[in-house]
Amino acid sequence: MKVEELMTKRVVTVGFDDTLETVKDIFEQSGFHHLLVVEDRELQGVVSDRDLLRALSPFIDSVVETQRDLGTLSRRVHQIMSRKPVTLRPDAEVSEAIRLFLENPISCIPIVDGAFKPVGIVCWRDVLKVCAQMLQSPVDGDSAQA
Repeated sequence: MKVEELMTKRVVTVGFDDTLETVKDIFEQSGFHHLLVVEDRELQGVVSDRDLLRALSPFIDSVVETQRDLGTLSRRVHQIMSRKPVTLRPDAEVSEAIRLFLENPISCIPIVDGAFKPVGIVCWRDVLKVCAQMLQSPVDGDSAQA
């Protein structure tokens, strides 16, 4: 099976200088866990929701929030992003994605074309969904009758 068969084709991108406040808003609205960082439409890095949680003050949106806490929202994507992400092409085999997940401390793999422009993304959850479908045995309606 090819990666393009299970990748999410709708990718959300941000730029180097976008603020963490923008990233936080995107995560809250989209339900995604990873944003691709692009410059001139070429992939430069990845920001995960975990990267954002590590970078923001834990007191944001709490009753003890201070101006200093709010200041963490002004930090920029380039300050927290993972650079040189592990990538695959759409025609790569899913087994290659599995190998990369096992060999690297990553939770997503951006899928890029020949010009290194993002065309999709695969998360470990996507791979697990396919594995679960493959492991399910077909239900035989006749065996229920006795």
